[in-house]
Amino acid sequence: MAKRKMPGGMGGGNMNNMMKQVQKMQQDMAKVQAELEEKEVEATAGGGAVKVVVTGKKTLLSVKIDPEVIDEDDIEMLEDLILAAVNEALTKAEEMVNSEMGKVTGGMNIPGLI
Repeated sequence: MAKRKMPGGMGGGNMNNMMKQVQKMQQDMAKVQAELEEKEVEATAGGGAVKVVVTGKKTLLSVKIDPEVIDEDDIEMLEDLILAAVNEALTKAEEMVNSEMGKVTGGMNIPGLI
C-alpha cells in the first residue's frame, strides 16, 4: 500500500517542527503574560489632579487625588476625572499587552490571549 503525502508538503517532519514551534510560542506567551502581570502603567487626568496605576493584567492598583481638586460642591467633576484617568490607564495597559504579545506571536491577533 502506497504512503499518502499530506498536501502542501505537510509531511510528518514538517508537522513535528510546526508543533515544536507552537509549543515554544505557548511557552513564550506564558512567560510574557507573567511579566505583564508585574508591569504597571500610569495615567493622569485634570493636569495631574488624578493619577491612577494599573497592571498589565488590568488590575487597578492605586488612585491618587490632589486635595486641591476636591470641591464638595462639584463632586461630579472629581468623578469624571477619576473615570477619565482609569479609562486612560486601562487603554495604556491594553496597548502594552498587545505590543508585548505581538512580539511573541509575530503580530497575529489571537482572541482571548490574556
